[in-house]
Amino acid sequence: MAPTLPDMDTAQLLALAAALGWASGLRLYLVVFLTGLAGALGWVVLPEGLRLLQQPLLLSASGLMVAAEFLADKVPGIDSLWDMVHTLVRVPAGALLAAGVFGGDHASWALIAALLGGTLAATSHLAKASTRAAVNTSPEPFSNVALSFAGDAAVPALLWLAWEHPWLALAAVALAALLAGLLIWRLARFLRRLLGRWRADSVAA
Repeated sequence: MAPTLPDMDTAQLLALAAALGWASGLRLYLVVFLTGLAGALGWVVLPEGLRLLQQPLLLSASGLMVAAEFLADKVPGIDSLWDMVHTLVRVPAGALLAAGVFGGDHASWALIAALLGGTLAATSHLAKASTRAAVNTSPEPFSNVALSFAGDAAVPALLWLAWEHPWLALAAVALAALLAGLLIWRLARFLRRLLGRWRADSVAA
């Protein structure tokens, strides 16, 4: 049976907020669609601040955007452009979704969740965008598509974990954030070297 909000303790709510924030940096529209669909079908009882996601109009809109993002994310070059545009969307959306877990009745916790969700969304988005930019330097398309499908699978897995095993979800997000930080640092060095070589070649030409 789906847990009702009063039955969810602080750890469960924080796990859900963290999962929504982190996953929003990877696949925002998939997060919105799956969360709303789960609520609409009665699989889970959404917190009051997230129940707007299960409205038919929003479900339809988010479903269309899921399809658009799914296709855009499979095309090298287009995926990086999509990520660049959504830098302005994923981070605030991750903060809003995380805050919605607690709603307006718990302002202090909602603010904490918003900060957590926004930070996690920014971290996962930057790690994803940096990785895809690095992968796009390779002429073969298979690693790009494989990474995209990995992101498609990671989002529903993390959301399920947040509802069913919140402590594992918190641990998974914490580990993912640590690895993402290391990945961003390494990829930043790689991209700087790549840009330096490109500039040197441009001057030589």
